Order: sequence, then structure tokens, then C-alpha cells
Amino acid sequence: MHSSAVFLIEFGAIILALGLLGRFAGRFQFSPIPLYLLAGLAFGEGGLLPLGTSEDFVAIGAEIGVILLLLMLGLEYTASDLVSNLKTQYPAGLLDAALNALPGAAMALLLGWGPVAAVVLAGVTWISSSGVIAKVLGDLGRLGNRETPVVLSILVLEDLSMAVYLPIVTALLAGAGLAAGSVTLAIALGVAGLVLLLAVRYGRHISRFVSSDDPEKLLLVVLGLTLVVAGLAQQLQVSAAVGAFLVGIALSGEVAEGAHHLLAPLRDLFAAVFFVFFGLHTDPASIPPVLLPALALAVVTALTKIATGYWAAKRAGISAKGRWRAGGTLVARGEFSIVIAGLAVTAGIEPSLGPLATGYVLILVVLGPLTARYTEPLATRLTERLGRRAPGRSASTASEAVVEADPSADAPHDVVEDQDVVGRPRT
Repeated sequence: MHSSAVFLIEFGAIILALGLLGRFAGRFQFSPIPLYLLAGLAFGEGGLLPLGTSEDFVAIGAEIGVILLLLMLGLEYTASDLVSNLKTQYPAGLLDAALNALPGAAMALLLGWGPVAAVVLAGVTWISSSGVIAKVLGDLGRLGNRETPVVLSILVLEDLSMAVYLPIVTALLAGAGLAAGSVTLAIALGVAGLVLLLAVRYGRHISRFVSSDDPEKLLLVVLGLTLVVAGLAQQLQVSAAVGAFLVGIALSGEVAEGAHHLLAPLRDLFAAVFFVFFGLHTDPASIPPVLLPALALAVVTALTKIATGYWAAKRAGISAKGRWRAGGTLVARGEFSIVIAGLAVTAGIEPSLGPLATGYVLILVVLGPLTARYTEPLATRLTERLGRRAPGRSASTASEAVVEADPSADAPHDVVEDQDVVGRPRT
């Protein structure tokens, strides 16, 4: 059979399977991401039906999927929103790094892998998956929630931190000297800062340049601009996801609204391809030997992520339910963790690091959508149950226990009432 015919059959089968899995997930009202990953395992190395000719196209589609997920997330917020959130949430970013990087480093040292592997595994456990979380927020209808800007701020801080972290890891893995590593780091920081400056100061001019009454032209210009900026950012050692996100931040007004409407179907298609691609490159046979340490690390860092989100939302004056939602949303790990582990595997630092990272990410990328949905209701039920057992407290006040115990609640007007949706930030 001709290679192009095989490609069409394989890729068509993937898209059809994703559509059916998405319908199944929608019927039972849960995120389709875990099903997409399982589909990738079935079509990947060691799976039931390994792919052949369509794998390269799926890889490119996966990169586009991450870029579109971050672009759409950026379209939800203005440059002023970004700057104000970063200024207020940088302590949460520091706490996030400490709570979630240290368990990975400690695990690598306990396994006897050495300091370089410890730095690598610290990055794997630190960075949440912006792609997965963006998809989950959309699936759960939480893009307009009060806690979402807090989640977004932490994700942006993590993604921007990659502009510092990735050059350092690359230099360590390559055994580069201090001078070479410093030059790479300076270039990465300079590019990230320049793109952010352009987005904040010249966003209106960019929107005016992109604006068009013709949907076809608007779609082509926005998509082309995003891919160019993402590619240039990645070429200069900055995350393509950061570049795409900042393009979304730079666009505002009617341009943002129109682009959001036009790009939503493309985002859903390529995002699904991204999750399939993640599973394609995982050999199911490599996971069992490292399952126990991966599971232990996943449990610890899921709890530390929930604590990070809860504390960050508490600082922002979000009510107890929003705090739990913020914490549960941050649990998923994904694309950055795999990229970091891949660098170490390519450099031959530690053979077991790749399977451990893969098993760890698979656990949390499946668990993440579940914690995003169920952390808040489970925490509320537990609080109410504890409140009923405590003498002198009624069940009606039990659900407010966390807010009452919050030191910041001394000034009641600073605490946001638990109204989930506040509308799109641009309106």
C-alpha cells in the first residue's frame, strides 16, 4: 500500500478514536485527557497497534497543540493582568519551587544518581503542565473563575523560570564551562524579557496590525504570528510555550475575541494529538520496574502542589472552595517534565531516569484532571464531617472553617465570597 494511503488511514484512525473517546468522556462528565493518553500507549512502542508512517506528523501536531493551548490561555488575559499577577504572586512561585523541586532532588540522591541527575529530577517534579491544565480549565468551564488568575500566575512563573532552568541543565549535562553556560543563560533571559516588554508596551499596536474583519485573514495572521514567535523563542533557548502565551497576552479587544472563536476547534484537535503523542513514546514495559518510586514521588508532589495552590489563593483573598480548586488544578505534570527528562536521557546521565520520569508524569497527568475536579468537593465534605464531630460547632459553619482559621480573614472585605465565575477578564 502506498505510504500516503497508510498515513491517511493511520492518522484518520487516531482522530476517529479520539473523537469517540471524547464523546465517551463527555457522557460521563470527566476530562478525556486520560483516555487520550491510554490511546497513545495503545498506538505506541510496545502497544497493541504501533504506528509507522504517521508518527512524524503526530510529533509536529503535538508541538502545535501545546502552542495553541498556551496561546488560548494568553488570550484570556491582558498584559496588565499578567504584570499585576506576577507582582503579587512571586512569593507563591518561590514556594512552588521549594515544595515541588526538593522532593525530586531528594529522590535522585536517595537512589544514588548523583547531583546532576538530582537537578534534572527536581525540574521534572517542579513544573506543572501548562498544556494539560489549560485543557482541564477549559473542559471544566473555569477560565472565568476567581482562582484561575492565581493558577495562571504560578504557571507563567514556572514557564518563565524555564528560561533560566533549561540553559543551566543543558550546560550541566554537556559539561560546559561557566562562561559558555553564562552566555546561554544571558541570551535566554534577554529574549524572554524582550518578548514580555513587547507584549506589555506594544500590545495595542500588535492588535491593530493583526486586526481584520475577514475571519480567514485573522486566523492566518494570528496563527502564523504565533508559530513564528514560538519558533524563534525556542531557537533562542526560551520555551515555545512562553512565546505563544505572550502573543496571546499581546492581543486584546475584538482581535482576542475573534481569534479565540476561530482557534478553539484547532486547539481541541491539536491538543488531543499532543496527549496521544505523549503516550506514543512510552513503552508500557518500561514502567513497572520504576512504578513504586514514581508512585511515591507522585503522591508527595501532588500534595505539595495542592498546598502551593491553596496558599497562593489564600494570599489572593480567595475563599476556601476556590483555594482547594486552585491546588487541585496544579497537580498535573506533562510536556516540560518530559522535555527535561529527555535531555538527561540523551546525555546518558542515568538509564533509569527516563522510565521513572515517564511513569511519574503518566500517573500525574492522569491524576491531575481528577484532582482538579474532585479536590474541592472532597475537602468540603471532609471539613463538614470534622465540623460535625467537633463539639459546639454546627454543620452549617463547618464548611467555613478554613476561612475562619485564615489569619487574613481579620479584614472580611479582603476575602472574596465563593462566587465561582466573574466573567472574562477582558470585559
